[in-house]
Amino acid sequence: RRVLFRSLMGGGIAVCGVSIALMGFVTQPWHAYLLYGLVYAIANGAASIVPVAVMVTRAAPGRAGLANGVVTAGMSVGQLLIVAALSGILVFVGWRDMFLWLGAVHALFLAIIIPMIPGASAHDKAEAATAPRTGMTLLQSMRTRQFWLLSGVFAICGFDDFFVSTHVVAFAQDRGVDTFLAGNLFAVMGLVGFLGVIVAGQWGDRAGPIVPTAVSFAVRTLCFGLLAIDQSTLSVTIFALVFGFTFMFTAPLTVLFVRESFGVLHLGAIAGLVTMIHHIFGGLGAWLGAAIFDQTGAYTAAFWTMAICSLAAFLLTLLMRRPAA
Repeated sequence: RRVLFRSLMGGGIAVCGVSIALMGFVTQPWHAYLLYGLVYAIANGAASIVPVAVMVTRAAPGRAGLANGVVTAGMSVGQLLIVAALSGILVFVGWRDMFLWLGAVHALFLAIIIPMIPGASAHDKAEAATAPRTGMTLLQSMRTRQFWLLSGVFAICGFDDFFVSTHVVAFAQDRGVDTFLAGNLFAVMGLVGFLGVIVAGQWGDRAGPIVPTAVSFAVRTLCFGLLAIDQSTLSVTIFALVFGFTFMFTAPLTVLFVRESFGVLHLGAIAGLVTMIHHIFGGLGAWLGAAIFDQTGAYTAAFWTMAICSLAAFLLTLLMRRPAA
């Protein structure tokens, strides 16, 4: 398994590095669509959250929630640091050179990260040996009510997440929020999300994934309802802090849901499909927010839509079957 993960992640990182470096030579829009929208996207998926989550879950089966929470938090912090660093460097170099440097950084990561992929400790191997090796295939899981409830919950989660990440800064500026505060709202959400994702992982290990997921959607319903009613600077700030805490809350819970509901036989394939559904509906959420704003000149109707969807996700989560003790 260790060799397989190395090959998968190494290949993904390598292709990401080449495609992002070639972005420095684009001259036509289709070049960007091909290199970044297709090649980079596929390679990034091969070396991103799903294979890492499966690797972490197999390495630490007794602490999968917390371990995945820490990994996801690291991704969040890394994104914040890299975006900040690139913003500073971009002042001194052109965007074409920036893409070349990003390609070189991928090569450096490839040399550092791949040899560091750990094997399981003796304790974790013992736990893994006693864990059930059976489970459902991907097709078998798709025939169950549990799979479609889970897919519905994660579809709404992506719908919420991408809407907020795409529009929160523009919304804040549109409502007259101070430019500095508006520009840093997403960074603030990332920082509180760092805490939230670790809490979610630890909570999921202790109580299972259903309760923390339901609580997060209950909180989201209240957050969107608040902005639909009051769009003052205070409400926007409260939204950023509270919603930000739930922003990546379900990320470490995905593999817990799949493992408890369908076993570990096709853990990666099922978790990958659920994550794909999350991102597809995320794109729809981002688009819908823009369409509503273009039609109405405001985000109020979008906030009500997101509040209703979050409430639906809360109810769908409660309908999910809890595994036997």
